[in-house]
Amino acid sequence: MGQCDLFEEVQIGNDRYNLFKGCPKASTCTLILRGGAEQFIDETERSLHDAIMIVRRALKNDSVVAGGGAIEMELSKELRNYAKTIHGKEQLLITAYAKALEVIPRQLCENAGFDAITILNKLRQRHAQGGKWMGVDILSEDIIDNFDACVWEPSIVKRNALTAACEACCTILSIDETVKNPNSNYKAPNAMPGMIKTVDGFFNFISFAILCGIYL
Repeated sequence: MGQCDLFEEVQIGNDRYNLFKGCPKASTCTLILRGGAEQFIDETERSLHDAIMIVRRALKNDSVVAGGGAIEMELSKELRNYAKTIHGKEQLLITAYAKALEVIPRQLCENAGFDAITILNKLRQRHAQGGKWMGVDILSEDIIDNFDACVWEPSIVKRNALTAACEACCTILSIDETVKNPNSNYKAPNAMPGMIKTVDGFFNFISFAILCGIYL
């Protein structure tokens, strides 16, 4: 048996709950979510689950990087610089990968209603000057040192996302032929061709894969 400072029965909405408050040895808690519609409750539950999992991973792996697109811009800069030391077609692939990494800060800007071109140009300039933790600042519609602003992400999440993105991209690029039903009248607006032969195709696939790896 345990003990608590206060026990009370309260009504929340149409249901009544027994609340135990001030438990000195409590290791768990119950969160009650309320909303005007079922889809709001589902979205709140998903957001809460994501937040709890991020904290859990941060506790298990104490290595963090700055969020807000800062680490993606820094990796993009390093890859662009490394690509200049490569001669041959590999340079095009590395440059395409560096360009694909910028999809994260670009998407953050578009989601917040910012001018993505202006923000990305500022980020490229500051990262070229050594500001490796500079990222998107949603509050001021500008850029900021997100490490000092305590906008952090566990580094293991970034590593897993990039690994998954590369694996997904390689899987898609390995498809050399597609089968189409000749009786079907449906035409996809952006149907994938049977063979990917351009660097633009690689850029599009790696961008999509990185977004899926980050947000899923």
